[in-house]
Order: sequence, then structure tokens, then C-alpha cells
Amino acid sequence: MSKRPSPPSRRMRGFEPASGLLKERIRKAGESRGFAVTRLLTHWTEIAGEDIASMARPVKVSYPRDGFGATLTLLTTGARAPIVEMKKDTIRERVNACYGYAAISRVNVTQTAPTGFAEGQVEFTPAPKPAPAPPSAEVVQKAAEAAEGVADAGLRAALEALGQNILTRPRK
Repeated sequence: MSKRPSPPSRRMRGFEPASGLLKERIRKAGESRGFAVTRLLTHWTEIAGEDIASMARPVKVSYPRDGFGATLTLLTTGARAPIVEMKKDTIRERVNACYGYAAISRVNVTQTAPTGFAEGQVEFTPAPKPAPAPPSAEVVQKAAEAAEGVADAGLRAALEALGQNILTRPRK
């Protein structure tokens, strides 16, 4: 008698994180555009830097038939294309640092209007984090009292800042 395969078991109890449910679909969508590492799409601002990320977005990575040295295609508007063109070497170095080896040998810049192509309208940037509210006078006073016995001024200031962060942290 042959054994019947058992149904797949669930490892988690309750709700699953959305990232776990979408990870495989995001990977497949990225691979269809040549992105073996989806981190290049999701963390583009950190990889390229604020100035370059505000001007250009990665669209495609194409690999040659003969092997090594892929081409990264960036999408930008016409007015910013000369600036991005001048920074191609910097972009290539930063992207290769993300991959961990010299995966990208060329960077192509594609120009388009600000609206039009679907790729040009997709944003992978995370929502900006809200600025923390300044601590109240009472919190500053409590933090200063807690660190008043420290003789070193730099260490005392650091401990006061830590105390303010702990006292203003929301309770769970």
C-alpha cells in the first residue's frame, strides 16, 4: 500500500504577517523585470541616496546572453536626465555594493514625462516617519534629576536624552 501525502501543515497559529503572504509574489514580479534582489526596488532611497532616488527609479535589470555584467535601466524625467547621466558611476558602485559583487556593469538612463508609463507612477518609497513631539518640561526635569550624579557632561547629556526617550515612549 502506498502512503497518501498528508496535507501541508501550518506552522503559525492565528494571523500571518502580510509580508510573508506577499513575499513570493513580490519576488516573482521582481524577477520578471530582472530584479534577482528585490531589495534594490524596496530600499532604492537607501541604496542610491536621497538625491539620486528623488530623480530616478530602477525599472529593469537585463542580463546579457554571454554571462556576467548586467545592465540597470533607470527611469527619470527629461530635465533630470543629464544629472543622472553624470552620476551613473556612483549609482553603479552603490548598486553593486547592495548586490555584494560587480553584478551591474552598465547603467542606462531612460527619459519620460512625469506621467504616462505605469512604471513611472509606481512608488516604492516608504511613508515618511512623523517627527517626534518635543518632550514636556516635566519629562525634561525628571530626566535631568535622574542623570544629575554623573560628572562627565557628555555622558550626562546622553543619559538625559535616553531618559527623555524612555519617559515619552508610549506604554503598551
